[in-house]
Amino acid sequence: MSATLLATHRVEKPWGRHHLWGSFPDPQADGEPVGEIWFQAPGDTTPDLLIKYLFTSEKLSVQVHPDDEQAHARGLPRGKDECWLILDAEPHSTIALGTKQPLDKDTLRAAALDGSIEELLDWKPVKAGDFLYSGSGTIHAIGGGITLIEVQQNSETTYRLYDYGRPRELHLDDGVQVADPRPYTPVPSPGKISEGRELLVEGPKFVLERLEGGERAIALPEDLTAWLIPVTGKGVVDGVAFRAGECLTLTGTVHLHADAGSDLLLAYQGSSRL
Repeated sequence: MSATLLATHRVEKPWGRHHLWGSFPDPQADGEPVGEIWFQAPGDTTPDLLIKYLFTSEKLSVQVHPDDEQAHARGLPRGKDECWLILDAEPHSTIALGTKQPLDKDTLRAAALDGSIEELLDWKPVKAGDFLYSGSGTIHAIGGGITLIEVQQNSETTYRLYDYGRPRELHLDDGVQVADPRPYTPVPSPGKISEGRELLVEGPKFVLERLEGGERAIALPEDLTAWLIPVTGKGVVDGVAFRAGECLTLTGTVHLHADAGSDLLLAYQGSSRL
């Protein structure tokens, strides 16, 4: 029924870069590095999901997010599950997910205070094309030299456990309380479900599909919004042109045409596919 091209918002970060990726224009050489580009609907809205690109030159903080129940207890709208599609990674790039072995809360807090938490995390090598799902409660840290797309529940509630000596606030009490310090269990991707359509994740908080180029109709329930993220290629959806590096919201039934060879992501809230 409708497709809306979202505005981009560039976010400066100390761990960001002056050289981004793809068609994204680089920031001024004498300006602050850009770490994130995220997509915003017109007006004051609080959508269920948030889509971001991340560009890292250094490790991000070691952090953890609450789940829905923990967030609601604090008067927050939702917790934060998130996932990452790696677009580019320098050799030896890593992402920490979970701990090498289970830890008790006291050990976790002490390790965060003395910095030994870095050695207790499970740093996994990553490369272009990898997909990782990080559920709420998972201790994690994105390493340097990585470009990725992040799909997340729309919450900016982040508890920093450790930040490599950077002068930023830590949130040890909250972070230790919501953390689940144990080895990471990967969320299986269901895989191909039809021609040109693959499921990267199906719930519990959202679904992420990967679509090939071509023509298709997408029928959304009346109360559901979907986000279309063109990773490569270009196309048109209900008369709205798009290209890689952009993001659109979709409602109702829309007709999509993407050039052959295009790579598209489709995200929507819920625990099961359309």
